[in-house]
Amino acid sequence: MSRHRVKSADDAPPSPRRVAVAASVGATIEWYDFFLYGTAAAVVFDKLYFNGLDGPAAQFAAFVTFAVGFFARPVGGIIFGHFGDRIGRKQMLLLTLLIMGIGTALIGLLPTYDQIGVWAPIALVVLRVLQGIGVGGEYGGAVLLAVEYAPAKQRGFLGSFAHIGVPGGLLLAAIAFSVAGLLPDEAFLAWGWRACFLVSIVLLGIGAYIRLSVMETPAFAKVQEQREVSRLPLKDLVRRQPKPLLLGMGTRFIEGFTFNLFSVYLLAYVVTNLELPRSWALTGIMVGATVGTVLVPLSGALSDRVGRKPVYRAGAWLGLLLAFPVAAMAQSESRALISAALVLGLGLVYGLVYGPLAAFWSELFETRYRYTALSTLYQVSGVVASGLTPLIAAWLVTLGDGTLWWVAGYNVAVAAISLLSARFLPETRGIDLDTVGRSDAAVPDREEVPA
Repeated sequence: MSRHRVKSADDAPPSPRRVAVAASVGATIEWYDFFLYGTAAAVVFDKLYFNGLDGPAAQFAAFVTFAVGFFARPVGGIIFGHFGDRIGRKQMLLLTLLIMGIGTALIGLLPTYDQIGVWAPIALVVLRVLQGIGVGGEYGGAVLLAVEYAPAKQRGFLGSFAHIGVPGGLLLAAIAFSVAGLLPDEAFLAWGWRACFLVSIVLLGIGAYIRLSVMETPAFAKVQEQREVSRLPLKDLVRRQPKPLLLGMGTRFIEGFTFNLFSVYLLAYVVTNLELPRSWALTGIMVGATVGTVLVPLSGALSDRVGRKPVYRAGAWLGLLLAFPVAAMAQSESRALISAALVLGLGLVYGLVYGPLAAFWSELFETRYRYTALSTLYQVSGVVASGLTPLIAAWLVTLGDGTLWWVAGYNVAVAAISLLSARFLPETRGIDLDTVGRSDAAVPDREEVPA
């Protein structure tokens, strides 16, 4: 009797669309966990974990812990990027999902300052670091899961599914807090906000099930087959492609700034500075995130037709031109104008900018260290571009006597940096992923992998 097993339909590799959906769902769950913290930092943590401080100082301290997660993200990006380029994308994605789910659930169970004193904010920071490490490793793997499976002509569209996770996760977080916010304030602060975090246990199971059904990406499998796994991916990246790495970080600036200004800082600004209902901002954020969730794949698909750079630059220019009008709308104390500002930022500007970037960044780097490249690009630049945005915005508002004009000026500068960075990067649409990075230098150190 033959010892060879007959292949069944289950042995067939998953379709690129199925893999893209898996990347999208998993990323949405992880970003839901991460953005819950941002929403809670804006409306809850200053009251429960930093209530030993007064007013603006408590809010500032809450935003500092929010930023801590972004400082931890490069650590996660480097660690998981290294092993993602040596062992594989799939295993790292499962591990990061587990880390994020556990960290988020534990935040939901954390005692308050009134219960355990200074240990409460300390534990909050530790769990935020855990979140940062998890999401730091998740990004590169989720993007490559979609991009490296996609046909060249659909790489912008299918790759953008991993990016849907960011506005999608924010949308889920805003919905969760809006529902919990229907409770009386006492109940909301006592247990309502915690329920939003504990839901992540259920989402963790869903995400793990979906990611277990996906095989390793063809591009990385080919690297393993050809015994070209990098010994030190970060070393090879910095030695061979430092220019795309640095310029790529520059293109990240407008994306990270826009998202965190509109989803985190302006929520706190409306509630604390303008003393308006929390629901006003949350509603605008939900609508904006919904528009962004739709526009991200549409702009990704458009980049398959006209190129990555034209779509990205259109969004960056829009962010620059709308900076001052949006600031005027956000500080108007009109619910309609505040909502419109949030929709323009999170929906229109962010959707156009973020859609093509999954494919654009992936097409800049060689497969053997692509996980490390995307993780390093996204997470290192994210410290300033994303994590410090609420703090910088809060400081600029104090300089502007409570107005957003200095923030708008910073917005213009950020957009200009990103546009200049994109100017010096090549157009990558249609490039062969297997040949990226191999024509400009000798082949670096390789590790002979046993067959």
